[in-house]
Amino acid sequence: MIQYTKGNILRADAEALVNTVNCVGFMGKGIALQFKKAYPENFTEYQKACRSEEVQPGRMHVYSTGRMLNPLYIINFPTKRHYRERSRYEDIESGLRALVAEIRRLGIRSIAVPPLGCGLGGLNWGKVKGMIEQAFAELPDTQVLVFEPGETPAADTMPIGSERPKLTVPRALFIKLMQQYGQSAYRLTLLEIQKLAYFLQEAEQPLRLKYETGIYGPYAPNLNKVLEMLEGHFIRGYGDSQKPDVEITLLEGAEEEAKAFLADQEPELQRLERVSNLIDGFETPYGMELLSSIHWLAKHATPQVKTPEEAIVSMAAWTDRKRKLFKPEHIRIAWSHLNSQGWFNAAVS
Repeated sequence: MIQYTKGNILRADAEALVNTVNCVGFMGKGIALQFKKAYPENFTEYQKACRSEEVQPGRMHVYSTGRMLNPLYIINFPTKRHYRERSRYEDIESGLRALVAEIRRLGIRSIAVPPLGCGLGGLNWGKVKGMIEQAFAELPDTQVLVFEPGETPAADTMPIGSERPKLTVPRALFIKLMQQYGQSAYRLTLLEIQKLAYFLQEAEQPLRLKYETGIYGPYAPNLNKVLEMLEGHFIRGYGDSQKPDVEITLLEGAEEEAKAFLADQEPELQRLERVSNLIDGFETPYGMELLSSIHWLAKHATPQVKTPEEAIVSMAAWTDRKRKLFKPEHIRIAWSHLNSQGWFNAAVS
């Protein structure tokens, strides 16, 4: 029997939960990332199976949770061959046949199924819904809870099953920067965290972040991995989002723990203070993007800009959005601020 619902599949009371995956061992977005956080052991086993090429379209990868209570199984259903590709209807069809076979083999009496391939996979829900109904018509005695497409569950409702990460100097510094920025009137978003980390690295704190030219200024994709690790343990709000305006908050006790960890780290605290002094008065998404974009143009662009007037021209050429957003006078003010605090080399004026 099929029942339709919406919401968080990880909250479903069913013997088996279906997780949509690709065949290359990557759970970076959507439902798969939520499962990765809630069931890290499943992710480990799935990655091993991908390396041995066991995860293929039309073949289920079943993970037994070892629990007495639901869920007893996580069934990894390949809906994409590669995470960069769209889903294919033929893979959903062959996968459903394999899923029905696994339900019979394991004697599963209840199962929760997401909208297979209809989120990031791009498939039409009406067509996939018909395929699901046709497949489960063979199992009239199985309770099937189908989650229709809808909004991503709020980050604070996503279960966290990963082990709490140990604090390191970079992680503690991130937390302290977030806390200090959070004292301003503006809420802290992913955009500002990217820029705070950028300036901390530019202050010669070794963070191993790989910054590149982004829409909103310098952007480090691998910073998202750090935030994913901290989510649910030190911060909340990141979820599986990479939207620049997603709000991030510190969990209770995170700032105190970071402060104690950094108590005897004098060079790191000096770099932290240098970043704090720089952003003073610029604690808005606009201000942080402006400061970091100008600094990027002066230090990392090809060719590097050497005057505020060159920065105005290069900013306008970066994107049409930046051309319309940033006023020349604001660029001059930010340039002067960066220069007066020693964030440029001697070649600029």
